[in-house]
Amino acid sequence: MHLLEPREHPSKMMKWLSPVIALVTMLIVGSILFLILGINPAQAMYIFFIEPLASSYGWSELAVKAGPLILIALGLAVGFRAKLFNIGAEGQLTMGAIFGGGIAILFHEQIGWWILPLMVLMGALGGALWGAIPALLKTHFNAEETLTTLMMNYVALFVLLYLVNGPWRDPEGMNFPQSVMFSDSSTLPLIMEGTRINASIFITLLAVMVFWVFMRKSLTAYKLEVSGQAPLAAKYAGFSSSKAIWMSLVISGMMAGIAGIC
Repeated sequence: MHLLEPREHPSKMMKWLSPVIALVTMLIVGSILFLILGINPAQAMYIFFIEPLASSYGWSELAVKAGPLILIALGLAVGFRAKLFNIGAEGQLTMGAIFGGGIAILFHEQIGWWILPLMVLMGALGGALWGAIPALLKTHFNAEETLTTLMMNYVALFVLLYLVNGPWRDPEGMNFPQSVMFSDSSTLPLIMEGTRINASIFITLLAVMVFWVFMRKSLTAYKLEVSGQAPLAAKYAGFSSSKAIWMSLVISGMMAGIAGIC
């Protein structure tokens, strides 16, 4: 009888090969699906992977979309360090956009340098609050965070739909489900003419540097890792598992909320 047992030490070769195997498998399965649909796989792969990078505008769009994803990834990495699988970044981003967008709507007729920083702050608060709910459910009711964070995505979406179809609907928007247009004080300034690249790229770069220091040099990050890798050892050392859960999910939500503003 053959039994599958975990390795004592992860294979270094598989650490590098596993993404390559996943990529090759994706290409093979994707090609089969395109062939079934009667589409040339090579042409489809070119449109998906090469054509977006064939122009400077394509690269600029990649940068615009990469910024929020990087911010979300930074927050999720904190949770993964503590072995918490937060898959509710979409809902946390949505709530960040709601909280920050609410500020833009409230002050849409005003001009001031303080509006945009306030939007970022409120976006972080909205995402953090949305991440705190699964943390509360996890620490007090032992609810699985993968399920609660997933379900919170749908709740956030319905909240957004209610707002744009109800209280926040633009009275001059020809009955379309949209809010009033944001003022210039409520939008990040463009840094490259002819593209949509805005100042959020600087927020992303700053966040990457701050999180690198936090994850590599701070005692807090070490406590999170110990709590995730060895809960009994963490308890013996006096590290609070509940605090690790709260910190991981709140930070994840906060970064996703900021991404919602960017």
